[in-house]
Amino acid sequence: MSSYLHPHLPGASVLFTVRLSYGTGPLLVDHIDLLRDAVRKTLKERPFTIDAWVVLPDHIHAVWTLPETDCDFSTRWSVIKARFSRQMPRDPRDAGNSVGRARGVWQRRFWEHHLCDTSAKAKAVAYCLDDPVNHGLVTAPEHWPYSSIHRDRRLMQSAA
Repeated sequence: MSSYLHPHLPGASVLFTVRLSYGTGPLLVDHIDLLRDAVRKTLKERPFTIDAWVVLPDHIHAVWTLPETDCDFSTRWSVIKARFSRQMPRDPRDAGNSVGRARGVWQRRFWEHHLCDTSAKAKAVAYCLDDPVNHGLVTAPEHWPYSSIHRDRRLMQSAA
């Protein structure tokens, strides 16, 4: 297996896609509170900025900006995934799919793309927020309940 080296760019903005293992069903939306708790705890221990986040039944898209002195997004995802996975009941049928701590819930890797400027970041945020529409889950991004679009709109309203 080839090894992939992630760029080490402190303070970078990065678009991520993180997927569940095939056949796990809609665990992310069925257990959204557990996922939110895993993210909240990880943010406290290893801060980063969530520029956009959308949770679909079987995958997540997120845009993060890392602290200016930190480039370790892999550990953050590992901690989030582990915290969420530990809350899932063990299924003996998944024993063959489980590798190490993964318990068969998540795909082992994730996709990431470093965003080089504000235009790329804006496009990545729009991609995240539009994805439920692209999957035919809703007709407008604001209709999807598991999206940072709601946080962003609350912040805009409170600033006005």
